Amino acid sequence: MKTALWLYLFLFIAFFDLHAQYPILTPFAISLGAAPTFIGWMLGIYSLTHLPGNLMAGPRVDKHGSRRYIMFSLTAAGLILIIQAYIHTPWELLFLRAISGFVLAFLSPACMTMLAQLSDHPVTQGKYMSGHGVVHTLASVLSPAAGAFIVASFGFSETFRSLGIILVITGLMAYFTLPKTAPALQAQRSDGHAEPAPLTGAQPLLPFNWRYLLVPFVLACAQGILFYEIPLRNNGTASMMSTGLLFSIISLGALCTLSLLFLNKYSPMIRLICGIILMSLCFYALATLPESVIGIVLFILGTAKGITFPALASLFIRLGGARLGKTFAMQSIATSLGSFAGPVLAGQLPVHFSPFFIAFLILMTGLLFIPIQRLFPAPPLSTSGPYHS
Repeated sequence: MKTALWLYLFLFIAFFDLHAQYPILTPFAISLGAAPTFIGWMLGIYSLTHLPGNLMAGPRVDKHGSRRYIMFSLTAAGLILIIQAYIHTPWELLFLRAISGFVLAFLSPACMTMLAQLSDHPVTQGKYMSGHGVVHTLASVLSPAAGAFIVASFGFSETFRSLGIILVITGLMAYFTLPKTAPALQAQRSDGHAEPAPLTGAQPLLPFNWRYLLVPFVLACAQGILFYEIPLRNNGTASMMSTGLLFSIISLGALCTLSLLFLNKYSPMIRLICGIILMSLCFYALATLPESVIGIVLFILGTAKGITFPALASLFIRLGGARLGKTFAMQSIATSLGSFAGPVLAGQLPVHFSPFFIAFLILMTGLLFIPIQRLFPAPPLSTSGPYHS
C-alpha cells in the first residue's frame, strides 16, 4: 500500500504539471509571436511524439521494470520545463513540446504496470486502478486554475521553472521510495511456481485480440469530440457557465463513481459495457436535448467515465498477463490516436450536423466490436471442488 501511495503522489504531480500548462501554453506561444496555425501544431505535436515513446516503453518496461522509467520520465520532463522558461522563439517551444511528449510517454505505462503488479487479486487491482482515476481527476480539476493563478502572479518563466523543479525533485524521490520489484512479483518468485515465463522467443505482436484496442480508441475519440465542442456552445446555459465549470462538472461526476470502490467486485467487462452504453446515451442526449440540461447530462457523463476507465484498466490487466508494459503502451497509443482523431473529425463536420451524435455512433460501433465471448475461457468441467483461478 505504501508503494501505491507514492505512485499516486508521483502521478498527481505529473498530471498536475501537465494540466497546469493547458491554460498557459497558448498565451505563452502568442507572446513568442506564434501564429494560430503554428499553435495548433504546437499543441498537437505532443500527441504525435507520444506514439513512438509508447512503442518503445512497452517492451522495455516488461524487460527492465517500471522504476527506472518512472524516474527517467519525471526527471527529463522537469528539465525540459526548466529549459522552456528560457526560450525566445516559437520553434524552440515546438521542439521542447515534441521532446516532452516523447519522454512522458514512458510514465503512464510504467506507473500502470507497477500498480497492477502490486497485487495479484483482481478486486485489489481494480481498486488501485480506481485510485489512479481519482488522482487523475483531482489533478485535472485543480491544476488549470492553479496554473493560471501562478502565471498571473509570477509570469511565464517563473511558472515553467517552478513546475520543472517540482518534477525533477519528484523524479529524485522516486529513486528512494519505489521498490525495484513489485511486492506481488517478489511473492510469486519466492513461491517458485508462479513466476511468469521469460519473454524470449517468437511471440505474437499483441498478447490479446487487437479489437480490444478499439475500446480506448473510441472512448478517446468521443472525449476529444467533447473537448472540441463544449467550448463552442455559446448559447443557452453555456453562456452563463464557463467552459472550465462545465469540465469541472464532468470531473465531479467521475469522482462520485470512482469513490464507489465496491464496483470493483463486479466483472470489468460488465462495468465497461454498462459505462460505454451510459456514455453513449449521454452523447445522444447532448445532441438532442436543449441547452438547459447540459449540466445534468455532463454530470451523468462524468459518472459513466468513472465506471468505464477503471474497468478498462482492469480488463487490460487480465488481457496482458506477463506483458503488462506492452499492453498499457498499446492502450496509450490507441488513446493518443483517438484523442487526435476526435477533434479533427468534429472540425470537418457540417455546421448543421451535431458532433455529439457522431460520438454516440462511434461509441456504439466500438461496443459492437468487443469480442466478449473470447475474454475468459470457461472453467474445466471435471473439477472436484470450487472454481480455482
